[in-house]
Amino acid sequence: MKNPTKKRIFPKEEYCLGCHLCEIYCISAHSKEKNLVKLFKMPNRPYPRILVEEKEGEYITFALQCRHCDEPYCITACISGALQMDQNKHLIICDEEKCVGCWSCILVCPYGAIRRNDNKKIASKCDLCIERGIPACVENCPNEALELREV
Repeated sequence: MKNPTKKRIFPKEEYCLGCHLCEIYCISAHSKEKNLVKLFKMPNRPYPRILVEEKEGEYITFALQCRHCDEPYCITACISGALQMDQNKHLIICDEEKCVGCWSCILVCPYGAIRRNDNKKIASKCDLCIERGIPACVENCPNEALELREV
């Protein structure tokens, strides 16, 4: 049996300008609305599954997203079975229909990469745009500060 190829997004902090376009394109990729202006006017629009961390006073930015850990604590902590490993792509996927919003996964994630989607009261995390092939954040970063690599 062939081992699945693991892919991860790596931020290049030295190139990140903190423009948040990765977040915007992530929202668009996980929404039916593709017009970015209309998307921002939508009530209850999807949450970005990537987050640009910034610290005021110091110019520190980097994109934060799921690392799809080899030993994922989030899957162990998930009480509803919503978080599961896609064995073919070695990705941790959240089944939004099963998520009960207990936030156990948020509490155990060592990277702080799982967020609350307050609109739906469910966990929100990066899925590497599994259906697109190339993550929207990587594809649309104007400064090429995000890179998809095999690990």
